[in-house]
Amino acid sequence: MNERRKSDRPIVPGKPSNKGRGTPRPAERVEERGRAEGNPRQQTRSRTQRRADLQQALERVRQAASRDRRLRFTALWHHVYDVDRLREAYFGLKRDAAPGVDDQTWRQYRENLETNLQDLSDRLQRGAYRAKPVRRTYIPKTDGRQRPLGVTALEDKIVQRATVEVLNAIYETDFLGFSYGFRPGRSPHDALDALSVGIVERKVSWILDADIRGFFDAIDHGWLVKFIEHRIADERVVRHLKKWLNAGVLEDGKRTRVETGTPQGGNASPLLANIYLHYVFDLWIQHWRRTQTRGDVIVVRFADDFVVGFQYRSDAERFLRELRERFRRFNLELHPEKTRLFEFGRFATDNRRRRGQGKPATFNFLGFTHSCSKTRNGKFTVLRQTMRTRLQAKLREVKMILRRRLHDPVPEIGKWLGAVVRGHAQYYGVPRNGPALRLFLRQIERLWLRTLRRRSHKHKVTWERLRRLSARWLPSPRIVHPYPDQRLRVRTRGRSPVR
Repeated sequence: MNERRKSDRPIVPGKPSNKGRGTPRPAERVEERGRAEGNPRQQTRSRTQRRADLQQALERVRQAASRDRRLRFTALWHHVYDVDRLREAYFGLKRDAAPGVDDQTWRQYRENLETNLQDLSDRLQRGAYRAKPVRRTYIPKTDGRQRPLGVTALEDKIVQRATVEVLNAIYETDFLGFSYGFRPGRSPHDALDALSVGIVERKVSWILDADIRGFFDAIDHGWLVKFIEHRIADERVVRHLKKWLNAGVLEDGKRTRVETGTPQGGNASPLLANIYLHYVFDLWIQHWRRTQTRGDVIVVRFADDFVVGFQYRSDAERFLRELRERFRRFNLELHPEKTRLFEFGRFATDNRRRRGQGKPATFNFLGFTHSCSKTRNGKFTVLRQTMRTRLQAKLREVKMILRRRLHDPVPEIGKWLGAVVRGHAQYYGVPRNGPALRLFLRQIERLWLRTLRRRSHKHKVTWERLRRLSARWLPSPRIVHPYPDQRLRVRTRGRSPVR
């Protein structure tokens, strides 16, 4: 597909048609006429106009992808190496992110931004761009283990972000409604709402809470490239995706070539992971539940973490067996400790009581513990509470920072703690989670009191004084999110979010 923006094409006398045959990429054979000296493109159009032109170009790609789900795009790379798009990608990066193997920061790159971007664009256009290895680092997980993260070089981040923006125009028309992870316009709370509404309003009696073991490290490069080539026929796009996959990892000064996986932390990794699971899991389960089930089935997936609800246990057990076989074919494996099938839903409590069993099991998803509950009117609902491990991990982090900032002025600490409390409530402030929010605030106050008392052996900080400081700096916990059915119906306009 060749829809390069007309405003970006130089006027070349005798320019042959892009539809010419017999030579590869005829549009690239033409030598472009240089622009008038002293009139660079960024001076003739505002940034708002440039952004509108970029979106218009991608809108044409999006419309073509929507019209024909089997269309393979043969000319996309010119959208990536466009200087305006690279500039937008640069300004979309985190400014304080750690540097990669190139040791180049966001601010250093900006000192000669236009020159750097033009040089990057030229290298991308003529095929001289080389991907750099990813510097591996580790961050602690809530269960005490270490999660490997990849720190990408700055120019690789820019090119990956620009490429992802172009590919999103295609794949956002392909991805299914129950996929929520790392997609534009979708958030974890959209997935949480869809799951809650699906369990309450559909005939769900069994839950499969599944997690893929080491998913980002297990992605098979060969299968991933085959999946991408279903839609992308531009060899330059595929070649650069291979470059990032094969760039290797730099750890302790030693470069290691990896045959599988895509490093977490890279700009392209979330999209590549979604493409992989779209073909391995999403399309398969969509066909499976339409042809193999006797009752209702709901699905909500966020990256490699997904929950499936079933009406009948027989459907759930058969699905789990076939899912293991399906994953084994594509080099994936369900985590044995994090994958469970259990009774859950509106009838689970009564059924288990009649059998002399305890309360229905709970499950964790996106930072919340989900359990069977009832409203004040006696109607079944899903209670979502802050995961205990997440709350404890955040309190430990706050405690460590308070120790490092022991002698900082009280107003500075108060502002920082206020931001922590607000940020916590912005995510966990869902209906009926008020007790957990108040517990978090009380623990923050307790940690602050201990810190203030450690500033001197003769402390005079009482609880009364701390309450005055808390009233001034720490916001009261409040529910900031609406009920799941309210927001979901607005966002989906009444369409089912889980089918």
